[in-house]
Amino acid sequence: MSWTEPTAAEFETAARDIIARLPDEFRDPLTGVVLQVKEFANADQLSSVDIQNRWHLTGLYEGTPLTEQSQWSPSEMPPVISLFRQPLLREMRETGVGFADLVRHVVIHEAGHHFGFSDEDMHALEDMADD
Repeated sequence: MSWTEPTAAEFETAARDIIARLPDEFRDPLTGVVLQVKEFANADQLSSVDIQNRWHLTGLYEGTPLTEQSQWSPSEMPPVISLFRQPLLREMRETGVGFADLVRHVVIHEAGHHFGFSDEDMHALEDMADD
């Protein structure tokens, strides 16, 4: 049986489905977050997280976490969660982690940054999302 690489549209659909299954208290604040799928991170995105190799970044949150936002200084741009398709495909091939599981993990992790969560908090949030 051959494996067909998921398209950018399939990544986006999977990511949106994951967010839709989150509890209301997490899903509702994510409605203003832009979700995008790109083949790779650009140079500015890589630099922002001190990564040089474009194959090493699978997802990125860009924005001001809710814990740091103020009504007196609103963000100029909406926050963005980016998934990077080629590094995700490579990770799937190298680790054997399934498409849905990997997308779920990366989306929950990046969404956690929107809430200002620690890694432990993000693991708990991931556990709350239904399969």
